[in-house]
Amino acid sequence: MKSYISFKKIWADDDLSEFEVVVNDGGSSFSNQVYVAPSYLKETIKDLLFFKEQIRGGLYDLTFGRFGQEYADGAFQARLHFQDRGKIFISVKAQSEFFDFGRKKVASEALLFLISEPALLDNFIEELKSLDQEIGNTATLECLVE
Repeated sequence: MKSYISFKKIWADDDLSEFEVVVNDGGSSFSNQVYVAPSYLKETIKDLLFFKEQIRGGLYDLTFGRFGQEYADGAFQARLHFQDRGKIFISVKAQSEFFDFGRKKVASEALLFLISEPALLDNFIEELKSLDQEIGNTATLECLVE
């Protein structure tokens, strides 16, 4: 089974963009929706372009949305870490929207681990650029199945 992280733009206006995020590690999959300011995508692209040059131990936290029930619908964080001869080790934490569960509010959560490489990161950055320019509606970071 393929391993990947995918961002699909659901809708956007001047103040907010909604994305569906799917993380699949080859055995498990988690999907949620997140919201970010439209300018955030441009910042993310700029940060990833800088990160891809840090092949000797670089770290980057790719974050969409905020964790906790006080924030809007869903959160996603992927820590990208270059190590082991150009491989990018990725740990993903994701949280769904909070919902009523008996007398409390809860959210589903997932913690997944993936591995990618610089060429696949380059493809992802290009797809993010297309997403930002509204040429495409999905950006996918393909990962290796280990």
